[in-house]
Amino acid sequence: MNIPILLNEERTMIQASPDETLLSALRKNKCLSAKLGCGQGKCGSCTVLLNGKPVCSCKIPVAIVMNQEIQTLESFSKTEMYQDITKGFSKAGIKLCGFCNAGKYFATREILLSNEKPNRASIKEQIQHLAPCCTDSDSLINGIIYASDIYNKRIGAKDER
Repeated sequence: MNIPILLNEERTMIQASPDETLLSALRKNKCLSAKLGCGQGKCGSCTVLLNGKPVCSCKIPVAIVMNQEIQTLESFSKTEMYQDITKGFSKAGIKLCGFCNAGKYFATREILLSNEKPNRASIKEQIQHLAPCCTDSDSLINGIIYASDIYNKRIGAKDER
């Protein structure tokens, strides 16, 4: 079955069976930043943006995303916000393993867009689902706070959320 989607800002057709997961279809189409972790939507390694919201692609049948917008980390990594997050993570001493990047970047993106000055408690609640593969949650929280400061300075805290 051909499933039309907007993938990383490009109209494309994904060849997949309707019950195949979005994750599987993306990986067959060379979008490899989303990884199969737990397979239950709990670890965040398979995270992509569906119409601008982070979702676990391992739990979504690809037929559901017909004519929807999907953004993977391959595309997001070309944005200024990605650079802000990278700088925040680096300042916190975080060196991501590559397996969990999508979940951590997209969770951070969601936090930055929803809260101009996130606090530790709210961040901890928002990242509790992420698998702590390569970093501890305290370092990740610090990285998100640093990324928030960098992002807000760059946009001039103009609430472009």
